Amino acid sequence: MDLLKKYFPQINDDQLNAFFHFEKLIKEWNKKINLISRKDVENIQIHHIIHSLSISKLISFKDSSLILDIGTGGGLPGIPLAILFPKSFFHLVDRKEKKIYAIKQIIKELGLLNVKAERLDANELKGKYDFIVNRAVSSTANIVKICKNKFKTQNNNKIKNGIISLKGGDLKEELNTIKKYELINLSETYSETFFDTKKILYIPNPYNHMDI
Repeated sequence: MDLLKKYFPQINDDQLNAFFHFEKLIKEWNKKINLISRKDVENIQIHHIIHSLSISKLISFKDSSLILDIGTGGGLPGIPLAILFPKSFFHLVDRKEKKIYAIKQIIKELGLLNVKAERLDANELKGKYDFIVNRAVSSTANIVKICKNKFKTQNNNKIKNGIISLKGGDLKEELNTIKKYELINLSETYSETFFDTKKILYIPNPYNHMDI
């Protein structure tokens, strides 16, 4: 876990142990359920934990922030962020019941009290959130549609409420219908080749400035 301390020096020993435990649990559950790609099992720290925590390079969530993780899959990026921000609250949803069952067991094993996992289609959600996070679960235009009416009107963080997506590759065509956004190239933060094409896409509450 040396890379975690290198890139996130604010992490304390309890959090470091939680990340180590989370990696172990993902490996164990992945033998039963495909939470992450089998090819990635030996690269969980870089490809999944550090990648998820990259969102903290954009924002440090204030206490009591409410964050929705749609299409959470293996609890990513929600669980790593919940460990890093123990005073914020995370709602993890996915349509696959087996994955949510595994994630619930992982959350219980880690003793995380600021995370809830549910088997739901994101379109069924009725709550309001400060931020909606995801890791390449769909096209940006579709994510924007899914997020309609799901943002709180009051902004309590340093940046406006909105969508935060972890993406990869060339996004030029995908973003040609998005009027307002910010891209952060993770290659500027990390030296590992995995991050050469990885980006954070931030879209401030799109329903303040566009119709989709």
